[in-house]
Amino acid sequence: MTKFSGLDHYRQRYPALASKAYFNFGGQGPMAQETLSAIAHAHAHYQQIGPFSNAANSWIGQELAETKQAIAAELGISPRTLTLTENVLVGCNIPLWGLDWQPGDHIVMSDCEHPGVVATLLELKHRFQIEISTCSLLKTLNEGDPVAEIRQHLHPKTRMVVISHILWNTGQVLPLTEIVNACHAYTAERGGVLVHVDAAQSVGVLPLNLPETGVDFYAFTGHKWLCGPAGIGGLYVSPAALETIRPTYIGWRGITKDETGYPTGWESDGRRFEVSTSDFALLSALRQAIALHRQWGTAEERYQRMCQLSDRLWHQLKDIPRIHCLKSSPPASGLVSFTVDDRSHADLVRTLESKRYMLRTLLHPDCVRACVHYFTSESEIDELAATLRSLLAS
Repeated sequence: MTKFSGLDHYRQRYPALASKAYFNFGGQGPMAQETLSAIAHAHAHYQQIGPFSNAANSWIGQELAETKQAIAAELGISPRTLTLTENVLVGCNIPLWGLDWQPGDHIVMSDCEHPGVVATLLELKHRFQIEISTCSLLKTLNEGDPVAEIRQHLHPKTRMVVISHILWNTGQVLPLTEIVNACHAYTAERGGVLVHVDAAQSVGVLPLNLPETGVDFYAFTGHKWLCGPAGIGGLYVSPAALETIRPTYIGWRGITKDETGYPTGWESDGRRFEVSTSDFALLSALRQAIALHRQWGTAEERYQRMCQLSDRLWHQLKDIPRIHCLKSSPPASGLVSFTVDDRSHADLVRTLESKRYMLRTLLHPDCVRACVHYFTSESEIDELAATLRSLLAS
């Protein structure tokens, strides 16, 4: 009996998995019944003690501390380096708007970044007259060196490199430590080059120890691979990078005050980038989601299971006529992207959804993306492949 042999019973805790084959974890993970119940229980408790009271303030403080501790354990970081946010893009915006950009400063981004990040960078370019270069990581998917590709775009005015840890469209896992080392070693006019990471597809997938990577900024969410509630995410800021950025949005959670309540400065840790009132009932729900994953082994064990399932799906897809997997080898993540000859990808995904298979389309590159989690079943993968084979044979 394998470590994951009891997952069929475990899957029954997730209402979304009861009547469909779910392959959209990279978009939003389903919540377990315990996670849903945690939200309801927290809301009820908050109202019972009085939502604006000393008791409520004490409860909020405890919830924040316990949730940061749970997230920090997943990322291998100190809770002091963690800022709680609503989602990935809020976390991305904090350092992107927080740096003191000067005209002529330079950013390197990859050609595989999410449109929300790209749009933010374009607005920075417009407001501050900075320059942006795009390095092609798409061409390194199956051959080539992403570190060398990034390095050749650095120049003396480069201040930041903006990448993802796992590319959301292709599933490629970037060698983050090597990229950070190359950027930090580069001597720019204003010091080493900072590395900003969109971690939407890596938190909850990869075993992580962020201090070991040396990364400066790492923005993530709880509602994708962690299968927590939408509306809570986070940003890791390394101790070395903390003083390189300043808050843009400001609220009572991030400031210090004198005895009269007048603002005197910023909190000394990640709290300085937090604003004010949030849906605090989501905190215990995310902790519950993380605790459920930990029941099934270490982050390394769960990751290896994801890779085994991705391998299974990749091998079956590549043997179906008219299907072409983007990667020429099994992906080292839960994302498997592919194209289909002579068939609209959007039409194919709609047809699959009518048959209770949940996948999604992407525009760049134009493809279909399937996501497997460690609790995806082998039978779901086999049945998806069989359904695709049947659809494309007709």
